[in-house]
Amino acid sequence: MNFHILTLFPEMVKNGLYTSITGRAIEAGQISVEAVNIRDFSKNKHKKVDDYPYGGGAGMLMQAQPVFDAYTSVLKQIPEGKKKRVIYVTPQGYPFTQRMAEEFAKNDELVFICGHYEGIDERVLEEVVTDYVSIGDYVLTGGELAAMVMIDAISRLIPGVLHNEMSKETESFHGELLEHPQYSRPEEWRGKRVPEVLLSGNQKKIAKWRIEASVERTRQRRPDLYEKYMALQDCKEFLMKQKLLHIDMIELINRGRAILVAREKDKILLMDKDTGIFFYTGDSVEFLQKLPKAVCQSIKKMVLHQRELAKEVSEWLHLKEVMVCYQLVYTQREKLSVSGLYHADGKAAESGLVIRPLSQAYIEDVKSSYELFEGAGEDEEYGGEYILNRIERGCMFGAFLGDELAGYIGIHDDGSIGMLHVPEKYRGRKFGKALQTYAINMALEWGWIPYSQVIEENEASIGLLKSLGLHMSKSPVVWIWKG
Repeated sequence: MNFHILTLFPEMVKNGLYTSITGRAIEAGQISVEAVNIRDFSKNKHKKVDDYPYGGGAGMLMQAQPVFDAYTSVLKQIPEGKKKRVIYVTPQGYPFTQRMAEEFAKNDELVFICGHYEGIDERVLEEVVTDYVSIGDYVLTGGELAAMVMIDAISRLIPGVLHNEMSKETESFHGELLEHPQYSRPEEWRGKRVPEVLLSGNQKKIAKWRIEASVERTRQRRPDLYEKYMALQDCKEFLMKQKLLHIDMIELINRGRAILVAREKDKILLMDKDTGIFFYTGDSVEFLQKLPKAVCQSIKKMVLHQRELAKEVSEWLHLKEVMVCYQLVYTQREKLSVSGLYHADGKAAESGLVIRPLSQAYIEDVKSSYELFEGAGEDEEYGGEYILNRIERGCMFGAFLGDELAGYIGIHDDGSIGMLHVPEKYRGRKFGKALQTYAINMALEWGWIPYSQVIEENEASIGLLKSLGLHMSKSPVVWIWKG
């Protein structure tokens, strides 16, 4: 991720961002921050960049020409085809949120324009800006501090920056809940003790306490978020009546990624805030047809939980049916036994097999061997970019014999376990079972309910998962998306 900040005070930006976590990320090459001095592009011999506003009024206004030329200089550095956004930092913009940070983090290049004085000539803003963003209903002397706040929030979502990909999934605003209270040594400070449950060592009780504390804190401090959380919990209670069929929607809620788009009794439409995928359960197409036009136009991919609706919904949304899958769910809390498969400590098993996270060096191996990616180009949704994302997120695992890749498995961006592949010469040696076991146990470590979506014709995978104790939904789900 490359950040470009158009500013009158480049040193202010550098002093703030070249330290702490963002500073380390810059040194490691995970992000880059360029501060572009707008004054360098002034055609005035005194490097003046402001003038009086037409129509009168107090204060001075930044002129269009130096801002535009500074932006053009940045644009020349950005390779064609890179995803970019141009953000004007202004109290008149849309409020900055965690969801917005996640959306910005999906881009390759972000350009921030920092205004001063009474703002910037409207004409250049109309010419180049894609997003108007505010960090609050108050006025600062300039946009630099606000830009630094946003860059900090966005940077920590970029794989590798935090060195712990799971930490950003479980903190404040996760699943509409604020983070629970945290405590460190000493056990007692100024007469206040650490809650006894946190000293008990009982992880189940600790997890329960943390959820309850998060809910209560959210209720007290952010009733708006609490209302959204409770609405999703009500949806979850209904979905649990058919747990196997709805496990993808249930886990979307559990993992804090669900947005409730619409509900009408037994008809529920969720959206995954990370991927933009929609999930619908209900017996009515009319329910979807009543949605606002903007919502319908934003549906590029959907999972239907009633197969009989697939044709009608596909035609109405101008999507195509892509695959029909059964959901297989591991319903136990205990990890699967790894005996005879692999060693949990990462050492080689009796067969010589070692399972570990895949590195970027194996992108081509996955692209060339996994059938879902055959024919996918680098810029296509399931091409190299997708594989790289899964690897960077720590969601792909390889089985190795020495330095040779003997199979792999992954966790898709929708949360399901899949992408299993074992080369033909290694089949019949329980490597597939070992990889499935590893992925299920990893999901359990992350606090997830492990599940897979398997294409209905894939009897071998269904059989393997059933042998591991997974339960299959009686009816399938149907994926539809843009052709």
